[in-house]
Amino acid sequence: MPLTRQQAARLARFGAAVRCERLGRGLTQEALAEKLGLYPRSVQKIEAGEINVPLTTLERIRAALGCGWDKLLG
Repeated sequence: MPLTRQQAARLARFGAAVRCERLGRGLTQEALAEKLGLYPRSVQKIEAGEINVPLTTLERIRAALGCGWDKLLG
């Protein structure tokens, strides 16, 4: 099922927040992927807003970046 514009915009905002938090901590996509147990391409797709992230992965991202939900989900 295709995403609505609103859903796509929400994924893009989330991806931008992940990227901002990752860069703020001096992590590469590869380093974050390793912490998350994901492939670097998956982190790239998350940051680009190209994939819908499961809740369990959201929690792992939040924990790996050490930030609150408000930073990631605004």
